[in-house]
Amino acid sequence: MTNPVSTSGANRVTIVQYGTRQGHKSEVYLNWGIYGRPDEPIGMDYFLWLIETPSGPIVVDTGFSVEGGANRSRTFLAQPVEALAALGVDAATAPEVLITHAHYDHIGNVDAFDAARVTISAAERDFWSSGMQHRAQFHHSVEDAELETLRRVESEGRLRTFDDELEIAPGVRMVRVGGHTPGQSIVLVDTADGVVALASDAIHYYEEHDDDVPFAFVADLPAMYAGFDLLHAMVADGRVQHLVSGHDPSTLDRFGRIADGPLPGLTARIG
Repeated sequence: MTNPVSTSGANRVTIVQYGTRQGHKSEVYLNWGIYGRPDEPIGMDYFLWLIETPSGPIVVDTGFSVEGGANRSRTFLAQPVEALAALGVDAATAPEVLITHAHYDHIGNVDAFDAARVTISAAERDFWSSGMQHRAQFHHSVEDAELETLRRVESEGRLRTFDDELEIAPGVRMVRVGGHTPGQSIVLVDTADGVVALASDAIHYYEEHDDDVPFAFVADLPAMYAGFDLLHAMVADGRVQHLVSGHDPSTLDRFGRIADGPLPGLTARIG
């Protein structure tokens, strides 16, 4: 599993923050009380990712929609489709979208990508059509209309699925890790600055990775721990040089927040 990413130093990753909220550690970490640590305020930032490749742009996740954000009192810093447009990517003509998992903050605007091939793990596609999505612990994190959009994309022949790993383009690979959701995936990108792991919600916060603290919403806890172990190993043995979290507010500063440009203060770039 997780063979080395094909060499393609021409790829570049842009991390785009589009939203934020405030909460407490007891809300975001599973059974926080067992650690004997104080409950503290914690921010949660919302990101999508743009991979620029020699053959064209690849959008990783599409953010939450106006409805999905409003239903959960989330704060927009930029509309995802408008943010991508500011970076030169027109959602209507974008050729490739990768979905790491089907929660509302990752598939909220798929309906804007009418021409794109959409890739998601088969386990993720299957789970959200299994009937289990109606249970409260799972339904909290999805919008029914957005799951229906994925089904429409599939009926149009634009949905591609994979089992464990899939090379998307030279130097770009999706790997299913599970845990947070049954088909949660990470994306590995080879760049001139080294291999980037877009962990998405395999690691919401760096504290999860550093202190072995699982996130509150989890479909398979052993798989979530195994995902932590995999990413630890990939960093330790040099397969990954840059680990990008799914929601940590420190993310942009870790990779050099860009103060100017089309999205001032909302992006960072690797490669």
